Amino acid sequence: MNIIHYARAKDLLEAELGEELVALDVDGGHCFGFNQVAADIWRLLDQPRDFESLQRSLMADYEVDADECAADLRSCLAEMEGNGLIQAVNGK
Repeated sequence: MNIIHYARAKDLLEAELGEELVALDVDGGHCFGFNQVAADIWRLLDQPRDFESLQRSLMADYEVDADECAADLRSCLAEMEGNGLIQAVNGK
């Protein structure tokens, strides 16, 4: 069975601003601001990860129930993918 993994699709210049992250796509000329949770997801994606791994990591760091975490994670991943920052790839 193939499991979908999420991986960074771009190398961004990054700057920490407190708990948030500002990232610049030099090639595309776009700037992105990540709140604390999105910044944590971006950091977790320094290596490709599947959805369940990302969810477990977030639930260990935040007081959130599994359903809310899954919904918020799906939304964040979809937004990142829509902006071309990450891509879903088939894993093993």
